Amino acid sequence: MTQVQNDQELLALFKEPATKEQAFTGIIKKYQEKLYWHIRRMVISHDDADDVLQNMFIKVWKGLDNFREDSQLYTWLYRIATNESLTFLAKEKKRNSISISDDDNGLSNKLKSDNHFDANKLEWKLQLAIQSLPEKQRLVFNLRYYDEMPYEEMSHVLETSEGALKASYHHAAKKIENYILNN
Repeated sequence: MTQVQNDQELLALFKEPATKEQAFTGIIKKYQEKLYWHIRRMVISHDDADDVLQNMFIKVWKGLDNFREDSQLYTWLYRIATNESLTFLAKEKKRNSISISDDDNGLSNKLKSDNHFDANKLEWKLQLAIQSLPEKQRLVFNLRYYDEMPYEEMSHVLETSEGALKASYHHAAKKIENYILNN
């Protein structure tokens, strides 16, 4: 099997028992890094991101036979990664009974405890600003800003209209700008 194959080839190989595991390995190699960073931006911690990514790929393995190819493979993978991340955050919120968007707790504290954290660097201010956003705006901002995902594709991943996504991104960008200017 060649190093990088297109999604249709990988899906065809996945349907054959003899090449199923090889195809799945190809899917992981192709998308693991992008999905890791998508998840990491949501859950912050490397260990949590690894756990969520592993759970996500388990779900993909179990569900890939039923993938109808109504959307692109990476759209489907992003949707699963997003849902797994949101499920993880909801469990964390329940376990710690803290607000995910509460700047004094939760994800902001995880970010601040990162040994690479330097509050004087703009990149860290940006991360703190992103963590201060409501969950939906944070998700939309990350998909658009970091993953450069088109609104049309994002609407399939998040099952929301393009107009609502554009508005969420606009509001998120304004809140981030205000946060950075005032902190």
